[in-house]
Amino acid sequence: MKPDYKNWMPKGMVLTAVLLTALFLILFIVFGLTGVVSGALKTVLFIVFLLGTLVGCGVSVWMILMYRAFSYGGKRQMSRQIIEGIAKRVKLPDGGKGLDVGCGSGALAIACAKRSPQASFVGVDRWGKEYASFNLPLCEQNAKAEQVKNVTFRRGDATALDFPDESFDAVVSNYVYHNIPTNDRQAVLLETLRVLKKGGTFALHDIFSKSKYGDMRSFVQKLRDMGFEKVELIDTTDGTFMTKKEASWMALSGSALLVGRK
Repeated sequence: MKPDYKNWMPKGMVLTAVLLTALFLILFIVFGLTGVVSGALKTVLFIVFLLGTLVGCGVSVWMILMYRAFSYGGKRQMSRQIIEGIAKRVKLPDGGKGLDVGCGSGALAIACAKRSPQASFVGVDRWGKEYASFNLPLCEQNAKAEQVKNVTFRRGDATALDFPDESFDAVVSNYVYHNIPTNDRQAVLLETLRVLKKGGTFALHDIFSKSKYGDMRSFVQKLRDMGFEKVELIDTTDGTFMTKKEASWMALSGSALLVGRK
């Protein structure tokens, strides 16, 4: 039995884009190139369906390339590189507890739990319709496939975690917060850090662009002023997880690791 961590570019989204492109192409041929309609209407339909086909082709190719890059079974395996890179930054004490916010298919929580067999890890996620292939049973199946028994999963909301203050020795997350519809993602980061114990470590990976997060340099200083130690915002597009070129065409520019200790 092998784990199935799915793909960060869901296959359903890729297939939908391809099918819509094919539909536009068929409509372009039928209404734009044949004599089914004529005159001004034919000209309008020719332009509309041609543009739809061209845009669809571009989006489909981009999605396919993303799917290939993120695939755990492919050549690039960027997802695996990122997951393992984050997990390496987490070492829990004996009997310690860690939290993965937005665990998806369980990959990061399981990777962290494997590296700290003397501790335990919890993965929480809302498992919404956007990523319908990610769910609680999948996480549990993946943990079983990896023979990892020190990890559990449950539903949770990143904006209001159902845990008391200072519950965990480490908190991690990967590409989650930028998906949350809010005007204050820094507040969501603080909610995650709220459940971190004094002396605990954090490693949060996301697209920390100014458009999504505001001034992250000021936020880093804010954490330091609050007493957090060794707080850094580490660019992961410098070859750490991906190259600048990859980050650009994959729309991942601004990807960075927010790390430190409480």
